[in-house]
Amino acid sequence: MGILLTLLIAIVLASPVSAQGPPSFSPPDLDRLVQRVALYPDPLLAQVLAAATYPDDIPDADRWANEHHYLRDQALSDAINNDQLPWDPSVQALLPFPAVLDMMASDMNWTQQLGDAFLAQEGDVMDAVQRQRQIAQRYGYLRSNGQIVVTTGPYIAINPVSPDYYYVPYYDPLIVFGPPRRGYGVGSAIRFGFAIHLGPTYRPWGWGYSRFGWNDHTVFINNGRWNRNWVNRRSYVHPYEIRRPERRPEARLPEHHELRDRTPHERQAEQTNRGRRPVEDHRDRGNKGRDRR
Repeated sequence: MGILLTLLIAIVLASPVSAQGPPSFSPPDLDRLVQRVALYPDPLLAQVLAAATYPDDIPDADRWANEHHYLRDQALSDAINNDQLPWDPSVQALLPFPAVLDMMASDMNWTQQLGDAFLAQEGDVMDAVQRQRQIAQRYGYLRSNGQIVVTTGPYIAINPVSPDYYYVPYYDPLIVFGPPRRGYGVGSAIRFGFAIHLGPTYRPWGWGYSRFGWNDHTVFINNGRWNRNWVNRRSYVHPYEIRRPERRPEARLPEHHELRDRTPHERQAEQTNRGRRPVEDHRDRGNKGRDRR
């Protein structure tokens, strides 16, 4: 029995999964990895980094988000709950953001690397985000406006002007992380998509409770410390109120709402903020008439 146990242990230790060590990314590599999301509002960035650690869930979640993009507010959160979706809660938190999931699903190599880097080098990833934000701010691209509040100091924090309304920023990393070209208007380098309303009904997925502790390299999701890392990635217990249901296909309930993919026009309008607003105008809700468009 002793010999058999020794052989079994040797086989397990020699397996590719067990032998696989954590990846190592250099600061320049991390800078390039985070550039496309470094200027996201802090709560959205925290959700993206957490979701990237579950890359296998992203393509299916992207498909679901596209098919249900027309749902809003309570109707969308009800659909997420009622459909018994099998993906990690951090991935489900991005379902109100089909453009973000589309970006992640369209470049799975990047998503995988971002998730691996966050698992293995959480503090280094946060430092890379701060480096990129400092560059964008130094060149005049990153600043407070009608969609975001940029807080400066030892660390740069980005938060939505209104806590329940999020705008996804769209920008070219080759532009905002470099010196402005002669005659280029820095004010137009970062565009913002439609407002996405995430009220109390989205709290179980961490909206309203997700943030960074930039000074001590901590991340909070759903008001709980995000402790998932390379070592415990296969057994991590989430700080979520909701739980991932079984992944068996038969565990999914039949859907009772229409499936409707986003059209190319809708995808483009989302980035240019043109066309019908998908949520009601909320400028009169404590924002003192500031223009959000």
